[in-house]
Amino acid sequence: MSTGRIPRREPPSTRFVLPNPLVTPSGTDLVALGADLEPGTLLAAYRAGMFPMPVDPGKPRSKIAWYSPDPRGLIPLDGLKISKSLRKSIQRYEVRVDTDFRGVMERCADPDRAGRWITAEFIDAYEQLFGLGWAHSYETYLDGKLVGGLYGVQIDNFFAGESMFHDATDASKVALVHLVDQLNDSGATLLDTQWLTDHLASLGGHEVSRRDYLRLLAASVD
Repeated sequence: MSTGRIPRREPPSTRFVLPNPLVTPSGTDLVALGADLEPGTLLAAYRAGMFPMPVDPGKPRSKIAWYSPDPRGLIPLDGLKISKSLRKSIQRYEVRVDTDFRGVMERCADPDRAGRWITAEFIDAYEQLFGLGWAHSYETYLDGKLVGGLYGVQIDNFFAGESMFHDATDASKVALVHLVDQLNDSGATLLDTQWLTDHLASLGGHEVSRRDYLRLLAASVD
């Protein structure tokens, strides 16, 4: 597995006062609107248990919505489910880390994908985080071609998975297996998937309340 990891640098602090997700009624995922996508704002939001999505992905410079889902999806680092077929797939692919971050985001942002929400503004914003060493991509290659992967944000012992894609069988799952392996090797304690999908549940994902998630986050982020 090859890697292009960048040394981490702290950006200037955000100029915004972020809300406390605990004051949002239980079961309500949307906690705020506005602010910007500067690196300092993004990191402050993740540290507070929030992540951004555009209100209207079809409009350039759409207003930003900030979410803290209740319940929250997690994958237990000691409970990833790897099927026999997935174990075979792991042998098929080459995995790289941080060698084509923008390429992974652009593939996740494919306009033909259902539920597409990643805009050019978001790609540029997270590429800035990547350049500062806070965002990472796990990429799967077949015969030298990028066929799957995922990206997310890592702060201390916490990794926030943002999106994943695959153009070949199990390609995104293989990237996830390598992510979990690296997180376990580094002593990480929390892998956030935002919402729980059937796909993630089949891999061992489960849900916790927002209050419990924020408690786990506080213990993972120094």
